[in-house]
Amino acid sequence: MYSETGDSGVLRVAERPVPEPGPGEVRVRVVRSGVNPTDWKARRGTLSHPEVVPDQDGAGIVDAAGPGVTGVSPGDRVWLWEAAWGRPDGTAQEYVVLPERQVVPLPDGASLDLGASLGIPALTAHRCLTVADGGPDRLAPGALDGRTVLVAGGAGAVGNAAIQLARWAGATVVATVSGPEKAALARAAGAHHVVNYRTGDPVAEIRGVAPGGADIVVEVAPAPNAALDAAVTAPQGVVAVYANNGGDEVTLPVRGLFTRNVRYQFVLVYTVPEAAKDAAVADVRAAVEAGALRVGEEAGLPLHHYPLERTADAHDAVESGVVGKVLVDVAPE
Repeated sequence: MYSETGDSGVLRVAERPVPEPGPGEVRVRVVRSGVNPTDWKARRGTLSHPEVVPDQDGAGIVDAAGPGVTGVSPGDRVWLWEAAWGRPDGTAQEYVVLPERQVVPLPDGASLDLGASLGIPALTAHRCLTVADGGPDRLAPGALDGRTVLVAGGAGAVGNAAIQLARWAGATVVATVSGPEKAALARAAGAHHVVNYRTGDPVAEIRGVAPGGADIVVEVAPAPNAALDAAVTAPQGVVAVYANNGGDEVTLPVRGLFTRNVRYQFVLVYTVPEAAKDAAVADVRAAVEAGALRVGEEAGLPLHHYPLERTADAHDAVESGVVGKVLVDVAPE
């Protein structure tokens, strides 16, 4: 937890009372806490509460349920999302109480590592894949049949989720990466075609496998990739921007984009409309149940584990840009 903002040195381990769930709330014994870039950014930002426990995502075991809870029961394995959004209690602690809506059952066979890796990355990827003109607004097998999806940064956590969800929904997936190691990860995630944007002619390579262009671009670096996106986005296509890696300002060739009716959609998962968020949670849950979402190096997302007392190191790893998913081991399974 932390009571002042700054670098990871403000984090400390503290004893706190075990919270009690109220009506419609669930107490979860956290086993894994998932760390995202917004977790360290929030810690460096403005203090939202006198004391804050970091991390939005996690997975664990339902420990107690308050009155009115019907969807989960004590003993259920679950994944958690947006635990610390507008609240002081994230998942980097042994017990967390959340509204039932933010506690989602994990099916048999889905690991807690996977559960703690869903949340922000998978829900962000879902939103990026469901904002194209004419839909779909939900993901399921066949929902993206006939569409080409370009995933920028295919070795990142959101990129990995976007590749897997797009494949599950039937899209042809092209991923861009910066080198051979990341190319291997994007292929492991399921990308049909992988393009190294630092070598050769990436526009020609993408157009070679998608002559009509990309219908959906899942974009992590809109400023550096502006010219590439403008050159390869299909008519009526959408560039869904979920991060600002590489710069805060974007310069676009207006005429070329408006003649094709290309749309830019900016995505911040925390403020996505409630109905869209609920749809994303439901679809991600269905993808997990179908075995369509995986983690680990064999799935293109290496895992990096840190014990709870080294949460600061976990945050530093994410801030430094480690490739893969960083998890905090809060308690034994």
